[in-house]
Amino acid sequence: MRTKEHQADLCIVGGGLAGICATLAAARRGAKVVLVQDRPMLGGNSSSEIRMCVSGAQGLNVRETGIIEEILLENRFRNPLCNYSIWDSILYEKVRYQPNVTLLLNCTVTSLDMDGNRIRAVRGWQMTSETWHTVHADLFADCSGDSILAPLSGAEFRIGREARREFNEDIEPQEADLQTMGLSCLIQARETDSPQPFAPPAWAYQYPSDDDLPYREHQPFTETNFWWIELGGDQDSIHDTEEIRDELLKVAYGVWDHIKNHGDHGAENWVLDWIGFLPGKRESRRYVGDIILTQNGVRSEGHFNDLVAYGGWTMDDHHPGGIRWQGQPTIFHPAPSPFGIPFRCLYSKNIENLFCAGRNISTTHAALSAARVMATCALLGQSVGTAAAFAIRNGLKPRDIYEKRIGELQQNLMEDDCYLLWLNREVPDLSRKAALTASDGDPEPLRNGIDRPVYGQDNGWTGGLGSWVQYSFGTPRKIKSLRLVFDSDLNRKGETMRFHYPLHMDPVGVPQTIVRSFRVEASSVDGEWQEIVHVTNNYQRLVCIGTDVEASAVRFIPESTWGSERAHLFGFEVKE
Repeated sequence: MRTKEHQADLCIVGGGLAGICATLAAARRGAKVVLVQDRPMLGGNSSSEIRMCVSGAQGLNVRETGIIEEILLENRFRNPLCNYSIWDSILYEKVRYQPNVTLLLNCTVTSLDMDGNRIRAVRGWQMTSETWHTVHADLFADCSGDSILAPLSGAEFRIGREARREFNEDIEPQEADLQTMGLSCLIQARETDSPQPFAPPAWAYQYPSDDDLPYREHQPFTETNFWWIELGGDQDSIHDTEEIRDELLKVAYGVWDHIKNHGDHGAENWVLDWIGFLPGKRESRRYVGDIILTQNGVRSEGHFNDLVAYGGWTMDDHHPGGIRWQGQPTIFHPAPSPFGIPFRCLYSKNIENLFCAGRNISTTHAALSAARVMATCALLGQSVGTAAAFAIRNGLKPRDIYEKRIGELQQNLMEDDCYLLWLNREVPDLSRKAALTASDGDPEPLRNGIDRPVYGQDNGWTGGLGSWVQYSFGTPRKIKSLRLVFDSDLNRKGETMRFHYPLHMDPVGVPQTIVRSFRVEASSVDGEWQEIVHVTNNYQRLVCIGTDVEASAVRFIPESTWGSERAHLFGFEVKE
């Protein structure tokens, strides 16, 4: 058997959306990263192996931005018919071809080395190459969902439901237990142009009547992904996974048999297109950090001084019995959208160089039910990756950032288009002090440090195609970079991938509000304008462009959009 050694600044274990965003954030800020993923593909619950949609905060203008928005917009541009293989390839491409990243797929971490209360290295087995990989790093981030580094390192963790009295959480049970939300093997259906029979396997469960599936919506053409095909919350959600999967397959085939052969469900022309053999997990181990986010922290909107991300999903607490429970499969306990999530939830309390991100952060069971959805996990991952790069650059431990430099981390995140509640991004001096004018409309919101509508304020500029926004400096200044934030329609529908595939379906596409083509011009001392940037096929929200020009003024000119009659953007800044 081969062995291979790796040296890194940061080792990330787990390649779901949290791990992907952590990897990209850290690498783009200069850290050398090794990402260890135990599956042949990236994406975790969103991948083609599981096929859960990317959900997040609910309500007006609270869509998650930053790296997750970049990925979703890439998918809308390249994958209009929502093909899961293309989605997989987009996630793979983002990581595999990102400078400063080494990607180890099919590699399962089995052991690690400690130096006191620090992790020194992790060791994993890559089955496809029969190779043991050892990754030495200064910092580690567990984005594995199941928190594999916790039992290996001795990091404190919790599993199951807290007693109601421990944190005064009224949605928790009276006594603590080890029950969790369950696992799901999802199914997807496709419509054809002719009747299609279905013969179930002999081992499938039988559901002869709609009364056998109470409260479970199961028409194949509705917007459901059969999330309620769920089991295992009353078992061990880690060690019993194989047994739970076997049962879920019996349920899944039985549900499709019911849809096709027991009653009229409008499914005559529909076929079972795909069934998952890898269960998607909602809950297992949760790290204990310097703070534990509780139901009360969520409901009070998360006004933490160290907030670095936000959630906005209801406290969606699935019954541990899953489909064997004849009542409502979940209770949607109310929660505000958005609510802040503090940095102190994102690192281990007792292992000094260990971050965590995803559904394994430091929360109670109740708070996890609102913080576990994937767009939220992506924000947590970007926060951890950004924090890790910041820590490496400044010689800090995770806790040091909270105690000494949390404001700088928050500014780094907002610079990368991560919205943080109640905080404003610091605008570069050159943009803040320059004269800002426009040929159409009021441009001042472009430098207010808020890159989306908030509390009824648009915080953007709208102008006709061919109009301009201009910074004038008085004297020539060296312009090194431009930062633009376009309107990607934070309230758009139809994200991310499909639950089902009707015969005639409309493709998704780039939001019409995004500026597609634009140019930037610079004025010399004598007033002559020269084009320095010309982009003809933009489909991203955040666009940062390096420049090397000396100018007394810089002008942005939108030329076209993806459908809107006027251009709308939230940020235009220049930096020395």
